[in-house]
This record gives sequence, C-alpha cells and structure tokens, in this order.
Amino acid sequence: MTYHPKSDFIRIMMERGFLADCTDYQGLDDALMNGAVPAYIGYDATAKSLHVGHLMNIMVLRWLQKCGGKPITLMGGGTTKVGDPSFRSDERPLLDNAAIDANIAGMQQVFEKYLSYGDGASDAIMLNNAEWLDNLNYLEFLRDIGRHFSVNRMLSFESVKSRLDREQSLSFLEFNYMILQAYDFLELNRRYGCLLQMGGSDQWGNIVNGIDLTRRVLDQEIFGLTTPLLTTSDGRKMGKSQGGAIWLNGDMLSPYEFWQFWRNTTDADTGKFLKIFTELPVEECDRLGALEGSDINAAKIILANEVTTLLHGAEAAKNAEATAREVFEKGGVGDDLPTLTLSAADIGDGISIVQLIVKSGLAGSGKEAKRLITENGARYNDEPLTDAGLMVDAATLATPIKLSAGKKRHALVQLG
Repeated sequence: MTYHPKSDFIRIMMERGFLADCTDYQGLDDALMNGAVPAYIGYDATAKSLHVGHLMNIMVLRWLQKCGGKPITLMGGGTTKVGDPSFRSDERPLLDNAAIDANIAGMQQVFEKYLSYGDGASDAIMLNNAEWLDNLNYLEFLRDIGRHFSVNRMLSFESVKSRLDREQSLSFLEFNYMILQAYDFLELNRRYGCLLQMGGSDQWGNIVNGIDLTRRVLDQEIFGLTTPLLTTSDGRKMGKSQGGAIWLNGDMLSPYEFWQFWRNTTDADTGKFLKIFTELPVEECDRLGALEGSDINAAKIILANEVTTLLHGAEAAKNAEATAREVFEKGGVGDDLPTLTLSAADIGDGISIVQLIVKSGLAGSGKEAKRLITENGARYNDEPLTDAGLMVDAATLATPIKLSAGKKRHALVQLG
C-alpha cells in the first residue's frame, strides 16, 4: 500500500526501510501526532548480551525517542521462564532466576548506549514482565484471560503451524507463551498507557493477539508495527558470522571485531545498512551505497565508524579504523586486534597451531581450523601456514604471534 504519513516517526520508518507492516497506519499516525506515544519492544533474557540481530529494533526505539515518543524496553524476566516457540524447531533451555537477572543486567548496558532513560515525557523506561507474571493466580488467569483465546486460531499462526507441520513437539509450556505476551501488552496499556508494540515480522501473530485481548478486556485501541526480517544480500540471517553471534557487549566481542564486522559488509548491502544502522541522512546513505569499485570501501568504513561510534563511542571507532589500516595496509599488528593470552601452564610442552586457531576465535572447531590450513586460508605472522601439525612452545610465544583466517580476520596470541 502507499501511505503518506503525517508523523515524523512513520515517515522515517518508511524512508529508512524499517517498516514491514502496521495494524492501522492511520490510527497510529494520528496517535503519534497527538503527543508522546509510549511504545514497547520485548526482549527475553536468554543471553548476557544482545547481538546484531537485535540492533535494528533498538534503532527503531532510538528513532521513536528522537521523534518525541516514549520507548519502553520490556525485559522478559517472566516470559524467559517459558521460552518463545516462534519459528524454533525445539524448546529453549530453561534458565533459573539468577541466570535471568544476570542476563538482564548485561543487556541493560547496551540499551543505555542508545536510549535516554528518566522521568520525562519522552524518556525511556525499562520494565520487567516478572512484575506482573510471577504472581499470577492460575485459575483466575484462565478464567479472566484464557477465555478470550481460541485454540483453533492459535494453531493457525504460522509460528506454531510450521512447527506442527514438521511434526516437532510443542510443549504446553511454550504454547502458553503467546498468551503471556498478549497479556504483557494489556498490562503495559493498563499500567503505563502503552499504545504500540513493535517487533520483528515473526512477532506479528503475538502482537495481534495482544491488540485483540486489550480491546476485549479494556476496550482500548492500540497498535502493532513490525520490522522486516533482515537478511544479507547472500541470503544469510543478519548478525551471524563465521565466529558466531556478533555480540553488542564489549566484553563479549571487542570494539575492533565489531567494527570489522561492518567493514566486511558486502557491496550490495552497504546502502541499506547505512539507512538502518546509522543516522546519516537518507540521501547520503543512497549516495554512498551507489558507489562502485574501490570507492565502496570508503562507504563501508563510514558505516563501520558510524555504527561503532553509536555503541562503543567515537574513540573506539577511531582506534578500530587505525588498527585496521595498520593490519591491512601496512601488514602490521595493530593495538586493537583480538588477543589470546596464555599462561605457561596452558602451553605446557607445546600447543598445536590448530588449538591456537580455535582458542583465538578464528575457527569454530579443530576440523574447521585444519580445513582452513589445507585450503591455504591460514597465515602465521603474515606468512602462509601449511603445517596443521605445527606445535608452538612458550619460547616462541615470548614474542606475540599474529594468526590470520583469510584476508580479514586476525588475532594475536601471546604469553601472559
């Protein structure tokens, strides 16, 4: 559909590629024109850090705040105990309260980089759905909330249907998740006047459930907005790399490695990612994304610097770029390279080069490391590494060694 928005927020969502669908464009647009709209995105506490796959929706909250809306980051202290089954083939491992609290504390560090929290009209607030879910009375909940849900309709949602069609088990615990998420929206509307839930397009069914429930129980008009599933131009899910998830916490992934992830963006994705993950004007993103040949590399450095500055600060971005220049253009080592520090006890009489490649994060397994060597993809101090049986002793590591996987991934190994 072609819709011409009045509000800055919906215009930005459309122009920059954030918008997949909305339950009521006109109604939401009018609400946004009438004051600070409280809007939430939910995050289950399944890891100690958010990753790049979450970054698109964090930017959505940031733009909402810049446009005068009120972001709510809802931590799933309650729903994490159940686990979202949406488009998963198996049940999530269940975490205890201590692990959930530790994960929330880690995730909180990231939100504070992007959002301004406080008591003002457009200041963000962080909530935890354990506040209302932990003390629910089961019978009352079934009677007051459960009666509004049709099992027939719940079974028709694509996130559930795809699992059942593949004859993969769906526990009753997981089946309750969509009811609890719908109840979150109702409670956020009742307690905080929340008018909008946002999330990835895989959350559409859960969001619509919450809107229907709130309309039935509170007779309130509320809205849903989804972002597209973001994939790279070669069809991979955004946020995954050879080394695993691209974490947003600096203690789980160094600013240099984060910078390098963006610098390695494919040519075809550069313009799109500039619009989604930076705040550069749309026209500038389009201009940079249209560059060709060696010129597109300058655009990728701008992308890496802008995204890294938002998360880790301008100094970290500057240092990462300097390290990259040192490593790639001058064949040097660079101060910011990921570093593996080993003790003499770790090394013993010697440690294999395959183990070092795995321990430094350049390969996910010994098998992958050996394949890297046999396919001439590994380098040792910038020289081709051909011997998968090479052993390294403590004397060798008295001077740090540089390991490389391909042309773009490097690590230092040193003796502590």
